Amino acid sequence: MTSEVLIDSNDGILTITINRPDARNAMTLAAAKAIAAALDDLDNRDDLHIGILTGAGGNFCAGMDLKGFLRGERPSLPDRGFGGLTRKPPRKPLIAAVEGYALAGGFELVLACDLVVASESAQFGIPEVKRGLAATAGGLVRLPRQLPYRIALELALTGDLFPAKRAFEYGLVNRLVAAGQAVTEARRLAQTIAGNGPLSVAASKRVMVESQDWSAEQMWEKQAALTEHIFTSADAREGSAAFAEKRKPVWQGK
Repeated sequence: MTSEVLIDSNDGILTITINRPDARNAMTLAAAKAIAAALDDLDNRDDLHIGILTGAGGNFCAGMDLKGFLRGERPSLPDRGFGGLTRKPPRKPLIAAVEGYALAGGFELVLACDLVVASESAQFGIPEVKRGLAATAGGLVRLPRQLPYRIALELALTGDLFPAKRAFEYGLVNRLVAAGQAVTEARRLAQTIAGNGPLSVAASKRVMVESQDWSAEQMWEKQAALTEHIFTSADAREGSAAFAEKRKPVWQGK
């Protein structure tokens, strides 16, 4: 039996590929469990610095497998959410590399990622209202934080498709590339990030994620609590020495 999720690690980058191309990579419970396990590996392994989530066969993910839903299966984990991701993104950065359709839960997977590389032919959308459902895996709460409110509301209420070019114009997509090039470009972006200090990258992500609801009175103290360890780390000394010596730093992650 072909694995529903393919895992590859190389150069500090973990690539997770949803592998159900005949079903436009619709999510199953088995695939969700495999993604959750892979994300645990990403966070727990010192040799992995960043992840890429993508889909096989020209599509990202068309959402929940409706045949499974009719059998009573929902591809969500109680503590992890849809696809093993939406309620608990990894501590380390995760890039969505999107070709084709990223719909419903598939779009919500994208919204849970930190950065997005999409091909010009990609299509996003939360069409749950067209099926008598609701986008409760993050679509209704993350989308208005990542798009202008009225644009997000229109997508939620109409269920219409949102083309990648328009998503790029609104800043939802970081990099827009030719069809078939999303993973290649995502790897370029991942390699740039993986070349930086791992403590610095992890802390920078954490501050930017958690600070969204910090008050002006709290923000400096809370930021310091999450970043002070960086300045006394071995990596901080190594980064400064490497710069002075005009060489590539050798990070230890401590």
